[in-house]
Amino acid sequence: MAAPGSLPLYLQISELLIRDIAAGRLIPGERLPPERDMAATLGIAVGTLRQALKELTAKGLLDRVQGSGNYVRAQTNPDSVYALFRLELASGGGLPTARVLSVDRLKKDPRLPAFGTSAEGHRIRRLRMLSGQAAAVEEIWLDGSYIPRIEIGDLSESLYLYYRQQLGLWIARVEDSIGQGPLPTWAPAEFPHDAGTALPQITRLSRDQEGRTAEASWTWYDPETVRYVARLK
Repeated sequence: MAAPGSLPLYLQISELLIRDIAAGRLIPGERLPPERDMAATLGIAVGTLRQALKELTAKGLLDRVQGSGNYVRAQTNPDSVYALFRLELASGGGLPTARVLSVDRLKKDPRLPAFGTSAEGHRIRRLRMLSGQAAAVEEIWLDGSYIPRIEIGDLSESLYLYYRQQLGLWIARVEDSIGQGPLPTWAPAEFPHDAGTALPQITRLSRDQEGRTAEASWTWYDPETVRYVARLK
């Protein structure tokens, strides 16, 4: 049984393939392996794979040619729930998943960049994984004006998908600044560094579909297994 808030398996597979296309590991015009072979490699049922391929076709990322196969199609900005997620495994790609550690409504941390209109924000702390490997810890602050309260059980693995479906909020643009900072004391034990270790730290300021600053966050990631990647087209 899937964990509460997890994406359906076919969407997880479609998102994994979208990331491979965006990274150039699958190139426009390339024919994918036969569906049965591909399903066996991914460890899923053929029916689940076909649902994922149907999703990619709907997004304009795949041409399905009867009797010939499935061909990757170029698209500049694929509609992916992880389109703004910039971390990849050092070996390339990786399926993003997340475990929410805590959700609290608090006065905003004064160290954050200025954002939103409320004096309070929803502080969401998460462990992020890439293909099952602990990759990063995140502290995300959503402006308190969007919703009075958020419970852990409300959230999906994709926070931006939750924003869209439950709040009518689209994160349309982000600004990332990368520096270095100490790993916080609340990082879970499975993250492979001790509290206080200096790690790459991403400070993100996010804007919604109307241009309002909606969210600010910090992400500390493991440089031994993860890299930050931004691709320009």
